[in-house]
Amino acid sequence: MLVCLFLGFTSGMPLYVLIQLVPAWLRSNDVDLATIGLFSLMSLPYTWKFLWSPLMDRFSLPFLGRRRSWALITQIALFFAIGMLGQFDPARSLSAIVAVVFTVSLFSASQDIVIDAYRRELLADDELGTGTSIFVNAYRLASLVPGSLALILSDLLPWSVVYWITASFMLVGVVTTLLIREVSDDKMAPNTLREAVIEPFREFFSRDGVSAAFAILAFMFLYKLGDNMATALATPFYLDMGFSRTEIGSIAKVAALWSVIAGSIIGGVAMLRLSINRALWIFGFVQMITILGFAWLSVVGYSPVGLFLVVSAEYLGVGLGTVALTAYIARETSRAVTATQFALFTSFIAVPRTFANASTGFLIEAMGYTQFFLLCTAVAVPGMLMLLKAAPWKER
Repeated sequence: MLVCLFLGFTSGMPLYVLIQLVPAWLRSNDVDLATIGLFSLMSLPYTWKFLWSPLMDRFSLPFLGRRRSWALITQIALFFAIGMLGQFDPARSLSAIVAVVFTVSLFSASQDIVIDAYRRELLADDELGTGTSIFVNAYRLASLVPGSLALILSDLLPWSVVYWITASFMLVGVVTTLLIREVSDDKMAPNTLREAVIEPFREFFSRDGVSAAFAILAFMFLYKLGDNMATALATPFYLDMGFSRTEIGSIAKVAALWSVIAGSIIGGVAMLRLSINRALWIFGFVQMITILGFAWLSVVGYSPVGLFLVVSAEYLGVGLGTVALTAYIARETSRAVTATQFALFTSFIAVPRTFANASTGFLIEAMGYTQFFLLCTAVAVPGMLMLLKAAPWKER
């Protein structure tokens, strides 16, 4: 469980740099919302990571073992890439920033491939619920660094210093990787690269038939589409509502953290009594309804209390939905082809975050914040309807 804690933290760090710190940095340097929204396209590696996950399943570097060696390489690369971001001026070096952001995304997605596989191989089936809850909570806890600490420090220190301080937290992952034991069994590794590529897909699509497989993938694609869109440009939204970066760091990010952790804990406890399918129904409804709080805040405007309440409600729903969905993904993953199947499933989750979020800046500028958040609520409905096929209430 301690391994899940520290690996969850180091897995979440780079993503929150991309979706919280970088947008705030760009907006503070007067970059327009449409351009900031397009930066979401730089997270394409999260969507396509299943393309190179077979390489990480098939090959082992000559040190630390099949999982730990790849983890260490990605974590060191992330340390330097995140630190380098602050060396550029958004007004003059936007192209260079795009390249470095893409590099962070690439190595972060690669780290996730290894850590997801390691966690699935580490935990027994009856430990998946507890391990998933701890991992998700630690993942969210990592948001405090780029989403709160870094924002507060940016009011006091140059951005170049802020980014290196943020990057230093990747050393948590480096130390953890050096200390933990290797759990991957090389005897279960694919014998050829062709086997590593084909077997995960063959096993998944032949398990319950092609139509059932596509229903599962469609459900994963749609389930969190609404709340992903609603929170894609949350930090610029708070800035446009008149909140300072310090207020965002001390109110919004703290509210998001405690509520998503509470949601994960409540979800984990509730799922001791609820099945995964029923949890997906109940928690999905909560995460859909709480999006409406953002629409209300866009009408009210500047209100510190309102900000705390709205963000708390939204991320409570996010926490509940994430635990249920992550447990569902683990249940649908075969131990024999862990890395590639897990990468495939989590890639489908990242698709809406990448492409839909890239359009959010244009939608906000065209519709205004209130109509945009109402649209996000409506967009959450198809994912709930897919539960009828992928995870029916009355499961077998």
